[in-house]
Amino acid sequence: MAAAPLSSTVFVTSASCSSSSSLYSSYLKPRTLKASALTSSSSICSLNGFPCNPISARPSFHRDLYRVHATILQDEEEKVVVEESFEFKATTSDEVKASSGEASESEPSSDFEKWVIKGEQSINIFLTDTVIKILDTLYHDRDYARFFVLETIARVPYFAFMSVLHMYESFGWWRRSEYLKVHFAESWNEMHHLLIMEVRIFLIFSELGGNAWWFDRFLAQHIAVFYYFMTVFMYIISPRMAYHFSECVEGHAFSTYDKFIKAEEENLKKLPAPEVAVKYYTGSDLYLFDEFQTSRPPNSRRPKIENLYDVFLNIRDDEAEHCKTMKACQTHGNLSSPHSLIEDESTCVVPETDCEGIVDCITKSVTTKPAE
Repeated sequence: MAAAPLSSTVFVTSASCSSSSSLYSSYLKPRTLKASALTSSSSICSLNGFPCNPISARPSFHRDLYRVHATILQDEEEKVVVEESFEFKATTSDEVKASSGEASESEPSSDFEKWVIKGEQSINIFLTDTVIKILDTLYHDRDYARFFVLETIARVPYFAFMSVLHMYESFGWWRRSEYLKVHFAESWNEMHHLLIMEVRIFLIFSELGGNAWWFDRFLAQHIAVFYYFMTVFMYIISPRMAYHFSECVEGHAFSTYDKFIKAEEENLKKLPAPEVAVKYYTGSDLYLFDEFQTSRPPNSRRPKIENLYDVFLNIRDDEAEHCKTMKACQTHGNLSSPHSLIEDESTCVVPETDCEGIVDCITKSVTTKPAE
């Protein structure tokens, strides 16, 4: 799913924070983002590709080169600038096959598999387009309520992935701890996005609490329940399809936040950052913050949070990282924890077993002799 190529917005997180007392008197409610500004998933899924270099594909880093530690940025420190902007494009069938090293035409089954992938992606695009149209209708003039719904939904697939993987572990079919670590870190990140959307910074701006209305909570929670079981079923049948669908959802979230912060930059810079955002992005323990960003080494991104604009800028950048991780996951076995290259080798290592989807898992369990 997704959006027209987004302009190369450099990820700079800097601004000066005004006092809250002056903001109460001078603040004007920002204009809302029109529904027409939100693009459909079918256009997003047809953009030029974004650079995706999973950490597992990089050369090994010496553990002394990247010490894992959290730092709280001070006012005198330099701006954090990410060298390249993100342009979302959902993975195509050719990219999946190329990244897995398979020949596209040499094998008899390759054409069939190619059509299967295209079919999966078409279903995903239809589903995401449908959800976007519903949200556009209900929330065309209520941005923060829309963000609350998006973040409630965004956490769900990572719960679903972990549920299925835990079930496979119980049956002895699958044991790859890095997937569980990364997916939990992704759900932890989305949980903090949700907490931010629930905060009410100003009493005069009651809409900032995105969960203020009963209808919004009812809709988000019931969609989340349906989405959970749908994702569990999809992940059991085809992990590749489930990851692609999550990539489309995260791509829509990135596009939505990107348009919002470009339209409301000046107003957002007048508002203070919620305490929960400051603690999450600049706290003393950023292990999980690094863990879900599989395309970069640990400790390479340390946000500076001074106002609400910085918060939304980093939420948007988080969605870009989720997209990259979901794209890497679509090639089976391609996901690796960012910390795996620098953690102590003396750490307990669990023997790995592996399978892809319920059919492959059952087949391997029947044909593979258990280790003695």
